Amino acid sequence: MPVEIRVPPLGESIVDATVSRWLKQTGDPVTAGEALVELETDKVNLEVPADQSGVLRAIFKAEGETVQIGDRLGVIDEAGASVTRSVQSATSSQPAIDNGQPRTPTLHSEPAVASPASDANDPDEIFATPVAQRVAAEHDIDIRGIRGSGPGGRITKEDVLSHVERGTSHGSLSTTVDERTAAASSPPVARPASTPPPVPPAAIAPSRPTLPPASTPAATAARREERVRMSRRRQTIARRLVEAQQQAAMLTTFNEIDMSAVMAVRQRRKDEFKQRYGIGLGFMSFFTRATVGALKAFPLLNAEIQGDELVIKHYYDIGVAVGTEEGLVVPVVRDADRKSFAQIEREIGDLARRARDNTLTLADLQGGTFTITNGGIYGSLMSTPILNTPQVGILGMHKIEERPLAVNGEVVIRPMMYVALSYDHRIVDGSEAVRFLVRIKELVEDPEALLLEG
Repeated sequence: MPVEIRVPPLGESIVDATVSRWLKQTGDPVTAGEALVELETDKVNLEVPADQSGVLRAIFKAEGETVQIGDRLGVIDEAGASVTRSVQSATSSQPAIDNGQPRTPTLHSEPAVASPASDANDPDEIFATPVAQRVAAEHDIDIRGIRGSGPGGRITKEDVLSHVERGTSHGSLSTTVDERTAAASSPPVARPASTPPPVPPAAIAPSRPTLPPASTPAATAARREERVRMSRRRQTIARRLVEAQQQAAMLTTFNEIDMSAVMAVRQRRKDEFKQRYGIGLGFMSFFTRATVGALKAFPLLNAEIQGDELVIKHYYDIGVAVGTEEGLVVPVVRDADRKSFAQIEREIGDLARRARDNTLTLADLQGGTFTITNGGIYGSLMSTPILNTPQVGILGMHKIEERPLAVNGEVVIRPMMYVALSYDHRIVDGSEAVRFLVRIKELVEDPEALLLEG
């Protein structure tokens, strides 16, 4: 019995998604629980599994299409059912010749199941993925002239793009076919024997200097452009960053931290810490604990605006920005004030790994009262972090670099880190923001003080 594949609930406040990629194609066997299609939302990617074993009978939504909760994605039928071999084609029962003219094949937006009486080798059937057909339509390409490199000769997006680069368009192909057809069907024109053959225009035209072509293939290749659709995550990041700058009165204050004490503690304790807890002792646990201590001292940095009210939060869910191939994500360490150094390091490491593997859940990303971002791992010496709204504060860590520092009247070389605090001036005054950052500096430069904060 056929079972429809539908878009499942996507999570709180998420109503639509984009079909990122089909993991199975029409005609492929599937087993219950096996992932069929990947959906891309504003925050995470979700895999939709098969509810029963059988054969993927039809695909209704192509890669790149936007879908909403409950939309039909496809159909699974029992194993052995008659299925199409193409993602986007259907076999027609009409003859190949209509009124003496070749019939033009039709590309369907949704696949249809071939009837038992249909010819599986219909020459007009187009084996192409939905994305390939869309790209071909955008470039006005006759997809019939493209040789497929996919399974079973299926035409892929890469095949179409390669065809575009070679400069073959639908219009030029049609013109060539029409000219050849006209030449073959038109009878030759007889000329009198005494009539001399026509002189080519080039032979009587005055000589002109030959101008070089406007562009050569080499020059064209050197100026090659590529269009890549923005992922939903990147679109969301772009929208939220603009909203943060438009809706908040954002300012940034800077300071620098002497990392000598923290680096000395890590050097003395790293082996014991690793042996006891099975994880390395990094800088993030120190800065997370220092941030919690500063938030307790200056609670307005742990608040947000809701309408005409100010919501001050007395729990500390610290977001940690993680860079991935698809963009920045900010998973949240819940109740950071109740966690030890080892628990913080382990949780941050797990969240970062799952962010890179694209296995974070919506629950991992929701909420957060304050954010920490570490551009120093990429070599950033100083930057201005942008607020992760509706939060009103974000701490930016940077690269540690040895610099000369005046200490007790002497110049010494110390490992220094610039830190930045961006804040919403609608809630936080400048003096409060400066003192908040100074408090973080004090706690990091005196790691023993972090024990008292715990």
